[in-house]
Amino acid sequence: MTALHIAWFRFNDGVTPERMEQHLAACRGLVGRVPAVLNLQCGANYTDRADGMTHGIVVTLPNREALPAYLDHPAHIPVGTALKADVAELRVMDIELS
Repeated sequence: MTALHIAWFRFNDGVTPERMEQHLAACRGLVGRVPAVLNLQCGANYTDRADGMTHGIVVTLPNREALPAYLDHPAHIPVGTALKADVAELRVMDIELS
């Protein structure tokens, strides 16, 4: 069964729009570099329904067992670490699709 790794977050005050886009571009760049990633979509929230969260990422994985391979992949670690340094609040959910 396919799995989704979903993150939604709010950047720290003072993080520029250019820096935000650099983070999103780095996330998009994981497609093709991390074998477990089937698809990755990310972008800015455009409604007021996310309780202050401003951006989100949805990663499609082949199955739930692929999550550790994605999270621990050498290409993902620096991207995730850099993003977390500029994020004020982060929420993550991992779901398996039936």
